[in-house]
Amino acid sequence: MNQVFALVDCNNFYVSCERVFNRRLEEVGVVVLSNNDGCIISRSNEAKALGIGMGVPAFKVRSILENNNVEVFSSNYALYADMSDRVMQTLSMFTPEMEIYSIDEAFLNLAGIGDNLTDYGRQIKTTVEKWTGIPVSIGIGSTKTLAKAANKIAKRTDDANIVVDLTDSNDIDKVLESIKVEDVWGVGLKRAAKLRYAGVETALGLKNADTNRIKREFGVVGVRTVYELRGISCYRLAQNPPTKKTIMVSRSFGRAVDDIEELKEAVACYAARAGQELREEKTAANFMTLFVMTTHSRPYRRIFNSDTLGFPTATNYTPELINYSLNALERLYRSGTCYKKAGIILSGLVPENKIQLSLFDEFDRDKSRRLMQTVDYIKNMMPESNLRWAAEGLSQPWQVKFSRRSHRYTTRWDELPEVA
Repeated sequence: MNQVFALVDCNNFYVSCERVFNRRLEEVGVVVLSNNDGCIISRSNEAKALGIGMGVPAFKVRSILENNNVEVFSSNYALYADMSDRVMQTLSMFTPEMEIYSIDEAFLNLAGIGDNLTDYGRQIKTTVEKWTGIPVSIGIGSTKTLAKAANKIAKRTDDANIVVDLTDSNDIDKVLESIKVEDVWGVGLKRAAKLRYAGVETALGLKNADTNRIKREFGVVGVRTVYELRGISCYRLAQNPPTKKTIMVSRSFGRAVDDIEELKEAVACYAARAGQELREEKTAANFMTLFVMTTHSRPYRRIFNSDTLGFPTATNYTPELINYSLNALERLYRSGTCYKKAGIILSGLVPENKIQLSLFDEFDRDKSRRLMQTVDYIKNMMPESNLRWAAEGLSQPWQVKFSRRSHRYTTRWDELPEVA
């Protein structure tokens, strides 16, 4: 059976989530900022038309935002994650095989659906927008790379109902000729620079490139991209993503921190989150790296310090992780230094049911496991509860700033939408 892939991509996803619950934002400029309200990470089409770039620090375009009455929001990750889940659950109704590629993208296997894939794509698009309020673009192709290319064309058009199906097109080469080589899935800017130097400017040029030369320059991955553009499928759907090799929890502080007690609260908070992620992955860590960074504002020179330690026994027990992280912080901390960021990286991950035990282990592992199961159950049942480890502190003045965050409409009872 011939392969058929559809790429469903949510349009300006974070902005679209804000618009679902605030209809006055329709057809006006809207941007969403990163942690600590730093950089622009999502823009409405109206904001893009003003020349506001992706990743630009907000302070650099403040005059544009203010002069054009652009609505500015802090990141609302609880809302965005929940809306993403709703979109993905809706998409899963249209195919038995789906790969969640990112928070706002998914590949669907449409092989065997029928001949009129464009109409089926429109049905998917209409249903997602009706059930979740999120507008999506859909591209269909015989390979994942061609589906990506089709999706890019769909995003360019002003037709809200467009679904681009390259499996039913006699003008694939014309479509590929309109796509810059750096916009081909998996190429990126560095490879694109080399390809342009070799005279390859577009996706069509890459499709027709000599595979031997591509292999010498970019290896097997480059050759697969060429084959994919030629309609030869090299990538299957990744329905069971591989287990993570590392887990990192890192945040910039809402303000510079020089007090070690506040730093301890932040590090304990990150260790607790890292432990929870380990248990969600059903893994345990053998190593931990703690790092702290200072501000890079003049006249100060940025300082980056880190400490890596190995555990006697692989663990995902939060109190143990907190204890190790605080001991490491004691070694790294320098009095009178203003820190702006800290983070924890857990590595050497192994399945939690295959931990090599030690004769000198200080913990009752069965008791620790039951405690973590209880804590995780409570947090899953009440995600916005104030249940936390004492070391994480109460007021947490170092927390990331979200001064313009909208309500978490779908995950908090006290922030549900109100009808006047």
